[in-house]
Amino acid sequence: MGPLSLLLWAAGITLIVVGYARARGPWSRYQALKAQDENVARYEAWRGGVRDESKTGASVAMEILRRQARIGGAVAIAGVVLVVLGFFAR
Repeated sequence: MGPLSLLLWAAGITLIVVGYARARGPWSRYQALKAQDENVARYEAWRGGVRDESKTGASVAMEILRRQARIGGAVAIAGVVLVVLGFFAR
């Protein structure tokens, strides 16, 4: 266990924590908007109305939140890769 391994582990753990923190907020807000959108769709289907499928502010916000969550997940995955590389470093 050399200094390179310790450095890779520290950097990996840091990236995992940062990625998780960056992904958690947007992902929970995305899930809330998605549930609200599904609720509106069920209500409009129940009413028998035709739902307008054009782009809305909520759909744009959902795309942005999904992208932010993906970026946070990618940062966390990079951290996992660094931790694994730390086990193989000499």
